[in-house]
Amino acid sequence: MNIPKIPKSALALATLAVVGIYLFATAPSELDAGAGGRRDVPVETLFRMLDAENASVRALYTSEVVGPGLKQGLKFHESWRSKDVHAGPLPALLLRETANRLQQRVPDLSLFLGSTFPIEDSNHFKGAQLKFFASLEKNREPQFFLDDSTGRYTAMFPDIAAAPPCVKCHNEHPKSPRKDWKLNDVMGATTWSYARKDVSVDELVTILAAYRASAIESYEAYLKKTASFAPEGRPEVGERWPVDGMFVPDLATFSARVEERNSAKTLNALLKAKLAETTPTATEKAAPPAAQRAKSAP
Repeated sequence: MNIPKIPKSALALATLAVVGIYLFATAPSELDAGAGGRRDVPVETLFRMLDAENASVRALYTSEVVGPGLKQGLKFHESWRSKDVHAGPLPALLLRETANRLQQRVPDLSLFLGSTFPIEDSNHFKGAQLKFFASLEKNREPQFFLDDSTGRYTAMFPDIAAAPPCVKCHNEHPKSPRKDWKLNDVMGATTWSYARKDVSVDELVTILAAYRASAIESYEAYLKKTASFAPEGRPEVGERWPVDGMFVPDLATFSARVEERNSAKTLNALLKAKLAETTPTATEKAAPPAAQRAKSAP
């Protein structure tokens, strides 16, 4: 696995600290001698942290670049990479760009935005994904499962129609199989899969750093594309955002905002995963403690 060429950020340092607490303060004291004392993190925890990162980057791009940018006259299009299209990527396509770059860095990890009503047929759920998406659509809770058809551990997180531009785009797209999307609908699911059921702490941090680098590079690809825009539609690249006019943040400004937003969200996702792991189920709550059962035994 290639470690991304980015500085060790607050994310990596904070993740190491919190994961250290997670592994060494709350886990059983016995170490697996066969693993040389290595502590592993469940892949579900990795998925939750990755999705927190991804959701935050996507929300930032949608709400602070695309939404205000459209009002200022900026263009965003599915064919944004075409030479004659003077536009940036739609939010879903920024995700696809990120996913492609991420898989180059971490071949065992895959990411795609799936749906039962996709614009692209390749994004249609199939097999076990359909079953688990039905549950997700009903309760809006993440789904985690081993996909027997692929042998890969899989996670699905709800993709909610949270921004008017997303709803408008899907309802007006000529290839969209559904034209009546509304705000707050479950449009699909951000779907991750990984080859193993757990990862080491080092792998977790490396994969998170790989995602961060892939997302930043995807935004950088948009900035490079703006240089080819016609003068009347070309935004000024710098420290200002589209809310102020025909501006888009440069790489340093966008990266700083990502860092500011994401580190806390990613760590919160880790803590939520730990809480879910340690919270007793209703059955466990009802069961008497082992010592009490021993005393009451005949």
